Amino acid sequence: MGIFSRYYWYYLGFVSLLYLFQIGTGKFLVEKNSITVTSPDSIKGNHDSAIGNFGLPQYGGSMAGTVVYPKDNQKACREDFTTSFKTKPGSLPTFLLVDRGDCLFALKVWNAQKAGASAVLVADNVDEPLLTMDSPKEDGASAQYIENITIPSALITKDFGGKLKKAISSGEMVNLNLDWREAVPHPDNRVEYELWTNSNDECGVKCDMLMEFVKDFKGAAQILERGGYTQFTPHYITWYCPEAFTISKQCKSQCINKGRYCAPDPEQDFSQGYEGKDVVVENLRQLCVFKVANEISKPWVWWDYVTDFQIRCPMKLKKYNKECADTVIKSLGLDMKKIEKCMGDPNADADNPVLKEEQEAQVGKGTRGDVTILPTLVVNSRQYRGKLDKGAVLKAICSGFEETTEPAVCLNADLETNECLDNNGGCWQDKTLNVTACKDTFRGRVCECPLVQGVQFKGDGYSSCEASGRGRCNINNGGCWHETRDEHTFSACLDIDGVKCQCPSGFKGDGAKNCEDINECKERRACQCPDCHCKNTWGGYECTCSEGLLYMKDHDTCISKSASEANSSWTAVWVILIGLVMAAAGAYLIYKYRIRSYMDSEIRAIMAQYMPLDSQVEIPNHTSDSRA
Repeated sequence: MGIFSRYYWYYLGFVSLLYLFQIGTGKFLVEKNSITVTSPDSIKGNHDSAIGNFGLPQYGGSMAGTVVYPKDNQKACREDFTTSFKTKPGSLPTFLLVDRGDCLFALKVWNAQKAGASAVLVADNVDEPLLTMDSPKEDGASAQYIENITIPSALITKDFGGKLKKAISSGEMVNLNLDWREAVPHPDNRVEYELWTNSNDECGVKCDMLMEFVKDFKGAAQILERGGYTQFTPHYITWYCPEAFTISKQCKSQCINKGRYCAPDPEQDFSQGYEGKDVVVENLRQLCVFKVANEISKPWVWWDYVTDFQIRCPMKLKKYNKECADTVIKSLGLDMKKIEKCMGDPNADADNPVLKEEQEAQVGKGTRGDVTILPTLVVNSRQYRGKLDKGAVLKAICSGFEETTEPAVCLNADLETNECLDNNGGCWQDKTLNVTACKDTFRGRVCECPLVQGVQFKGDGYSSCEASGRGRCNINNGGCWHETRDEHTFSACLDIDGVKCQCPSGFKGDGAKNCEDINECKERRACQCPDCHCKNTWGGYECTCSEGLLYMKDHDTCISKSASEANSSWTAVWVILIGLVMAAAGAYLIYKYRIRSYMDSEIRAIMAQYMPLDSQVEIPNHTSDSRA
């Protein structure tokens, strides 16, 4: 690349930053995590630190460790530490404290990691607000170790670093917790996240890393999106060409829409290969693929298109073009015409609504800073810090769910430890029912009384949980007394609101732990008639009479079985006789009624022959006359 071209793109990058201030107040926010010093008492308290933009921050979790300040190589710019910081069995992890200066932040962390440190704290060397330790521009030398950093790191202020050093030099043990649990907001059961990416696959190490991440993360992303757990939005950074350069060869080759939307040359060589405007057009196509897929409620198809396009249409095979892109779109069943309509005319001297919206979105709003580098991941409006690693990113996304609402993919053993497996997390449990109040979440366990077979248990979740409401007696008898003898079961549980345990009839006691049988024969003087004999049973009693007598419980008396049988026989006879008499009387009445009706009709017929009845009309008598 020529000197003019190089300085031109430096200038273009500078202008792009000015653009951020033109459309809104530009800002870069430092993403922080919390440090809590637990000992010694002299410096105990909470402090902020800036999360390093490399390595693997433990989003949603925390780490406890002991701080060590090395006696030599205190800036960690060399590998040759005289002491190993590898954690020994039974001891807390080692957090290495190093000083800022003389070498790259990432190199300090890499050297500390190789020496066995579990995390790194970099103490600032000037009094200033916290800043983000960014990764350097990756070249052949730095790319390998940046990619392999797997421990978290943070920058602390000069004042806080001085306090830690003073305590350590005094021979005191300094213990602290690194806490990322609140680094990402977690207000509800859905996480909104966005990835600022690029379709360019020939920009070096960062492009390779981004492409690999998209392929690796595709499966998890689609599971989250299909389940409605997340709302994902892809974004693409573009710049505009300064008005003075819009007719230049450089702007014409790198921009569309007359210099409004630009991207750097993929090979950084204006004389050959693909041009920046090719990248802008494909970025626009990928945005429109997402929009069209979202319209049919299948936003996850974007991941299929991007990964397929990377595999089938790479620049190195000279297939980075519309023809190859169309074959991918067709294979996914998307509407080609809608995508082309969304893209508009790249040669028009007018704003493109999709790309204009993208440029406006680059400006930080609320708790999110400006997007100025690629790639950038934003989770619940907080910029992710660390490398684009599937497990690390998934941790960050999972830390954005409200406790107990995380999907199953977040509770995978590779992402977090199930604290409920160790002593039930210190929560209430019922071994008989095999239920517990311990619920494993991404940030740790919570103790909440469970819902069992439709019955809600209530209590503090730690020491007590009791079945409550309708149906509670079906769950371990509601915690009340119950016992079975001789195939008879009694329970003190009442399925009534406001009443818990009450001994059933025939028993006495507290109802919770015991109910004793009542001897009705002695305590309630049952069966007191002269010929009665009382026998107490479990939960009741039995009364019998002397031979030949029958016990009547309602009257507490004994009567003769023969008298009872005789009375029963005569009663049956009388019932039959009365029934026959009533039937005969009814038949007689019916007979009389029918006879009377017949006689009435006969008399009316005879009388009608001799006199007109009221209902008949008199007919006049006419005679014939044959005379002329």
